[in-house]
Amino acid sequence: LYCTTSQRYTLYSLLQQIAPPSAGHIVGQQQLTSYLQKALSDGPRNVVLFLQDKMSIEDFTMYGGAFGNKQDTAFPNLEGALMSSSSPLVLPAVSWPASNAVIGQLQDHLDTSPLYMDPETLSQLRLNASSPALLVFRLPADLMSAKEILSGNDEVIGQVMSTMKTQAVPYTAIYTALRPARVRRTGSRMNTLFLPSVSLQEGEDTCILLWAKGLSVSILRSGRWEDHDLTPSTFGEAVSPKLHGSSCDKTKAKWVGPCGAFRDHIDTHQRHYKVSARRWFTLDSVQLEYDSIKAKFNASRSVYAPAEFSYRCQSVSSFRWPQLVPHAVNDPANHAALYSIQGFNVTGGDFSYASDCAGFFSPGIWMGLMTSLLMVLVLTYGLHMIMQLRTMDRFDDPKGPAISVPQTE
Repeated sequence: LYCTTSQRYTLYSLLQQIAPPSAGHIVGQQQLTSYLQKALSDGPRNVVLFLQDKMSIEDFTMYGGAFGNKQDTAFPNLEGALMSSSSPLVLPAVSWPASNAVIGQLQDHLDTSPLYMDPETLSQLRLNASSPALLVFRLPADLMSAKEILSGNDEVIGQVMSTMKTQAVPYTAIYTALRPARVRRTGSRMNTLFLPSVSLQEGEDTCILLWAKGLSVSILRSGRWEDHDLTPSTFGEAVSPKLHGSSCDKTKAKWVGPCGAFRDHIDTHQRHYKVSARRWFTLDSVQLEYDSIKAKFNASRSVYAPAEFSYRCQSVSSFRWPQLVPHAVNDPANHAALYSIQGFNVTGGDFSYASDCAGFFSPGIWMGLMTSLLMVLVLTYGLHMIMQLRTMDRFDDPKGPAISVPQTE
């Protein structure tokens, strides 16, 4: 994080008050929020965010000329920006949920929506120091070798910095990633850790419970699909999403919450059905908002459960046997999750007995039944053929007199 501004000494003294993290310390979401608040409270309100898909501190060690070979560094423009900045701040290690939710935090601090841009279109934009702006530049991380990717991203940073100099507007620049490039596993228990559920509180009562092991979204932007993992920013450790606009009563429950740079709307409804003589709740719709675009999915035909139960499914998605059916054919978004949801009758903050989406006659069970039926038919046919065998009751006696038939007769 670094700033360029004419108020050099004021901002420098401001960031000097921020204690840098100690060696080996991982900055959590609350600490990162405090850093951003102090940097943006009195600093520039124009923020340039360079967002890479994945990155780790080892990338700077391996390709940043850390061992004396500065001429072989992959970050010349980034190093130059840090050297020329009035107040640079380097955070060597930031927790995965914190970095994944940085766009949402910047939106809250600046009270503005992000503008996804590229270096070519930046020159057409005119910034104003009095009005905040959040410019996001997505940097790829999985197209070529690691060094070529980092060098290419550094060139993009250099182009943006050159364009921003011509604007003559103070700004704050942030370079981070959505997830780490290298994940260290501490043992076999890593696969058994579960993220906490998200709930909506109405007074002292809990209305909605939502949990997902994996929550991902694919959006079509600039002619290509981009995958976004929203799990850490929604269900991560110490994440408390702001559920503004959410509501619930005895018949309807609405969950509205941020998921990183996205916003998710989940509508559930409870009805009484005379045929089954009980109340059922259905997930009517799921709406995803991003870049001022709304993608809506209908789920009332697939996601349902008794009102006193919760709903659970191995995979709820909008593709390959979709439970979430796109409202429009041209909706440029796909939604996928493994999750449990309960919209009514929540007691004690825990899910009730789960009504699973997998019925008794699943494809695997059907395959087993059909195979067993085929084997029974083959066995029945074989037994029938064996029972139809007949022994010969007349034989020629080889010891009897031979019969000669003269040819002349």
